[in-house]
Amino acid sequence: MTLAVLLSCAAVPAWADRERGDDDRRGDVRRDKDRRDSPSYKPPGYVHDNRHRHDRYYPPHGHVVPVLPHDHRVVPHRGVKYHYHGGVWYRPSGARFTVVLPPVGIVVPVLPPFYTTIWVGGLPYYYAGGVHYMWRPEPRGYIVTQAPPESEVSEQPDRLFAYPMKGQSEEQQATDRYQCHQWAADQTGFDPTQPGVTVPEPQRALKRAEYQRAMKACLEARGYSVQ
Repeated sequence: MTLAVLLSCAAVPAWADRERGDDDRRGDVRRDKDRRDSPSYKPPGYVHDNRHRHDRYYPPHGHVVPVLPHDHRVVPHRGVKYHYHGGVWYRPSGARFTVVLPPVGIVVPVLPPFYTTIWVGGLPYYYAGGVHYMWRPEPRGYIVTQAPPESEVSEQPDRLFAYPMKGQSEEQQATDRYQCHQWAADQTGFDPTQPGVTVPEPQRALKRAEYQRAMKACLEARGYSVQ
């Protein structure tokens, strides 16, 4: 009896040590993930992207990797299979993969895990890793677009804060904004999201105000309180 009690007592520290060891390893994994997810984390050779105050690090374009991240997405576009992971785009290069800028018009179903929202004419753009995205309801995804004019970019909803009065989902709000943008641009002949808009400078402010009024009217008709 005494020997059995001693043996069982002696086993307790061993189990406790193993459990502590497992907890320590799990803690190390969590800390390593938190470190990699931190904006200040800079893997060797990566470059800082602070456009639109994005403040994250990415591999430079032209960087070549032998293998892709295991959970990347394959995005076919015009006969080429691009690969997408964490806001970084890859293109096959022989047996390897090269970091590239994606072509304008390619669509992904989800945004990168870290992105910055900017606003142009009341329309949200999403930015990450040198790439601008916009929600498109037709393919139900985010399309890679040309960079909008810097002079039109705002970090806040530019004089068009639209509050959903009917409980519209985020996806529905993005769809409504995009469709109202298209309608406003057609009505006024002015699209603030397009680089090189051919509107004489003296008329630009007037056209922009007309566009904003059209956007406001469209959004209010769809059940938003617009300020």
